[in-house]
Amino acid sequence: MKCKIEAILDKDFSPMALLYRDFTEAAKAAGGEKLVIGIERNKGYVSAFETVVYPDGIGRDEENYAFIERLVKTLLWIRGGHKIIIAGSEKITARIAEAYTPDGERRFDYEFMSGVYETPVTVEHRRIEDAPVTAESATPVGRHLDGCRIGFDAGGSDRKVSAVIDGKCIYSEEVVWFPKTASDPQYHYDGILAAMKSAAAHMPRVDAIGVSSAGVCIDNRIMVASLFMQVPKEEFNKKCKNMYIDVAKEFGDVPLEVANDGDVTALAGAMDLGENNVLGISMGTSEAGGYVDGVGNIAGWLNELAFVPCDASKNAMVDEWSGDYGCGVKYFSQDAVIKLAPAAGIELDEKLSPAEKLKVVQGLMKEGDARAAKIYDTIGVYFGYAIAYYALFYDIRHVLIMGRVTSGEGGVILLARAKEVLREEFPELYEKIELHIPDESRRRVGQSVAAASLPEIK
Repeated sequence: MKCKIEAILDKDFSPMALLYRDFTEAAKAAGGEKLVIGIERNKGYVSAFETVVYPDGIGRDEENYAFIERLVKTLLWIRGGHKIIIAGSEKITARIAEAYTPDGERRFDYEFMSGVYETPVTVEHRRIEDAPVTAESATPVGRHLDGCRIGFDAGGSDRKVSAVIDGKCIYSEEVVWFPKTASDPQYHYDGILAAMKSAAAHMPRVDAIGVSSAGVCIDNRIMVASLFMQVPKEEFNKKCKNMYIDVAKEFGDVPLEVANDGDVTALAGAMDLGENNVLGISMGTSEAGGYVDGVGNIAGWLNELAFVPCDASKNAMVDEWSGDYGCGVKYFSQDAVIKLAPAAGIELDEKLSPAEKLKVVQGLMKEGDARAAKIYDTIGVYFGYAIAYYALFYDIRHVLIMGRVTSGEGGVILLARAKEVLREEFPELYEKIELHIPDESRRRVGQSVAAASLPEIK
């Protein structure tokens, strides 16, 4: 596996996009067999993905497992789900079933998905003729601008709210709050309610409420969110999961729609561009993602790209939380800048916080430091190959990148290098996909309007 564009500060980088291309070509040449992975989530929705593997018993079983294990993990974190269905090889299915247990190789993923969907993750084998087929939600979400609407955006350091009448933002408020350090859920409830009341006071009535929230939200319920990280689990289950539903009741029986902040960011970008098939990626404390499909809908997928593999090298950095290697959180966040600094010859004071370390590198970038430029050049190479991998699972025409890591000249270098990777390595994607860095002020206003536009008034 050789990259046409080299990651200059990471000689071991082995892009998942090239692994996929090389593996499937080699498997086909060896008389490959079809394999279909299905991921089932809430309401029986299923996402199916077809690929090819080596025939069982020809000495390639370990390669088969390693390849499918990465694909299953990718699909779980992009689509979300509690049941893994594999049609084809029984050997591969047995290995995946072994990995997704409380004590297995993918125990973190098992526990996380089991918690999100409130049911243990299971693995099911099927014959290839009974392979799962895609059955997704077709319910449109967003772009509803009629009536008097509240748009609320719950971030980890500030909360924003807007009053929107017939698509026009007539009032906006941004308040600093500290949800991540509050252990009493009443703090969160009071803050959310105060924000919404502030917006409601500027309108004759409230017709609908739209919420953009960090974390994983299913059917308007908060399943996992760092906003409530200090709240004891029992209290979280009792008072936090339905918090947005409970707050909305204070305004009467009005339509409510809660969506992940990454999806709302992608929706805001799509509305601004006047386009669909938009993948939004934020590079900040972690990597966040969101997607708007070909007809302008939010699909209800997780889009947790921080846990999606992008590097197949076994020497890749391991994420401390999940215990897995080569995942996006270490490639498209402030962690990526910090991990690459020593290779660039930049020594960062260990006493500094991650955000402060990022600022040091950004300061060097402003001074025209060639070492700092190499960091962004390398992240750009990572990103170009990652887009090609993401394109296996999303139909992408536009990619929006944002977040602290992409600010300033570093973001320009990053974007240019990612485009070069697509042009040289994946010309068909280069012709199809446009990359954008949206204007920050327009994005923030657009986010509130997009959140307000989530629910439909019937």
